[in-house]
Amino acid sequence: MRLEEIKKEIEIPEGVEVKIEDKTLTVKGPKGENQKTLLYPSLSTSVQDNKVALSIKNATKKDKTMIGTFQAHVRNLIKGIREGFIYKIKVCSGHFPMTLANEDNTLVINNFMGEKVPRKAKILSGVEVNIEGDIITLSSFDKEKVGQSAANIELATRRAGFDKRVFQDGCYIIEKAGKEIK
Repeated sequence: MRLEEIKKEIEIPEGVEVKIEDKTLTVKGPKGENQKTLLYPSLSTSVQDNKVALSIKNATKKDKTMIGTFQAHVRNLIKGIREGFIYKIKVCSGHFPMTLANEDNTLVINNFMGEKVPRKAKILSGVEVNIEGDIITLSSFDKEKVGQSAANIELATRRAGFDKRVFQDGCYIIEKAGKEIK
């Protein structure tokens, strides 16, 4: 069953400027500028009365889920420009002491499990890395970039075939954008 029209509106807070050109949404605010391309065949976007309006005419179930996804993307863009996103990673080294260094958009992990060759994790541009003791803090106004950088760090210290309950050495995400992971 098709719905006649689905329309979602997102309020634009004070101090944030939103522009739409073609299918690209640009958000400017106190922390910087962020862009997202909203590609979907039947999606129409507009900025009116201090709100971002997303609508799809003659919508199916899939269209309904997609408009919800795009609504979440727009909210994340606005939240990132206003507040930013912070991910925290815990460094666990029970057997061999690891040393970490941030070099040109790459986090270098030395002496992981006694390995001679350092492991490297790519940090995407626009993400700030702060290493304090055994906590790595990643911050950015783009949720996708900071999340991917955190995942890259966690994957760099992953070891296939080893039980994480016994061999706990590695880097593990403990906080994602304000939500603690248990």
